[in-house]
Formats: sequence, C-alpha cells, structure tokens
Amino acid sequence: MNFFTADTHFFDKHLLGKTDFADRQYLTVAQMNETIIANWNEVVLPTDTVYHLGDIAVHFVRPEKRAHQDILEVLQRLNGNLVFIKGNHDSRALFKYLDKNNYEVNGRPKFSFHDVGVLFKYDHRQYYLTHYPLMLGIAPKIINLHGHIHHYAVNVKENINVGLDSPEVDYLKEKPAFGQPLSLEQVTQIIAAKRDDYLKRR
Repeated sequence: MNFFTADTHFFDKHLLGKTDFADRQYLTVAQMNETIIANWNEVVLPTDTVYHLGDIAVHFVRPEKRAHQDILEVLQRLNGNLVFIKGNHDSRALFKYLDKNNYEVNGRPKFSFHDVGVLFKYDHRQYYLTHYPLMLGIAPKIINLHGHIHHYAVNVKENINVGLDSPEVDYLKEKPAFGQPLSLEQVTQIIAAKRDDYLKRR
C-alpha cells in the first residue's frame, strides 16, 4: 500500500504544546517521537511505501553528524520504504547522510529522495506531491498533496494538506491517531468531502 504524510518534525521542541503551527500536547520530544513511531507502525506494514512530503526533523545538536545519526535511528524504526520530498527544514547534508547509510528493504532502497516533488498517478487522477502547496488553477484531474502549513488548510478543493497537524483529517469519519500517515483510501475520502464542503460554500 501507499501512504502519505508530511511535517513529522521529529525532535522539534518548538512544536511542543499549543503553538502557532500545531497543537502537540507532549512534554518532551522523546514522548512525541515515540508516539509518532508507534502510531505510524500501527498502520504501515514493512512492505508498504510512505511518501513523506518534507520536514522530517528539526534537531539542533552539534556536531551535525550527531543530529543526522539521531534522525537516522528514528527513521530506521519506521515501517516501509520512505520516499522523501525535500521540505524547508530538510538539508542536503541530511539527505546525503541518509543516502550514505541507505540499505535495501523489499528489494528497494529504504530511502529515496526528491528535491522538488513527485507525480503520482492513481485511478485516472494525477497527484502532485510537494512540500509547499501549489496553486494549480483549473485542473479537474490534478490534486496537490502537500505539507508545510501545519494546522492550516488552503481554501481550494484541489489542495490537500497531508501533514501530521492538518485540520483536513477532520473530513474523515474516523480521525487517524497522531503520526499515522494517510492511506490512498483516506486521501480519496478527504478529497471528496473537501470538494463537497467547498461547493456548498460557493
């Protein structure tokens, strides 16, 4: 199966509690990290693929290699093959470190990397997977899955925030636990519900 997520922000102490970007009611980053890992692995199988749309972690320790090692250790505990799309908090140095320490899972690299975005096709629809939301104009068969804006949403029915703090998971009948990536089925449900909501408000 394929899953989608963004803005995990592992180790990011600035997001603890209620902030301008998120409402993460954890006392420590260790507690937040462990919650994300446990909830992720509850729905993602080792054979699945997760598209991570940027901002893996915010971890300011020195030397930089120590920060990269800490992030690698967390990512190694996450089920699935991970496809990373670079976010504003993801450095090339981190990507290079992860690539240097890459290994095979399911006959493919555990980690793969994209600087800008990925085009994903499913059920006669194209999904543009990016970190930043795109303004696509009139594009009835194209959906932009993105992160970056945390607990905000773009007031356009073709833009879907799949980040951990996204308010758009409220469109789902059953809200995922914090840290769980969204399945294609859940993304499809959000798209349909947001479209209906948008058309009612026009």
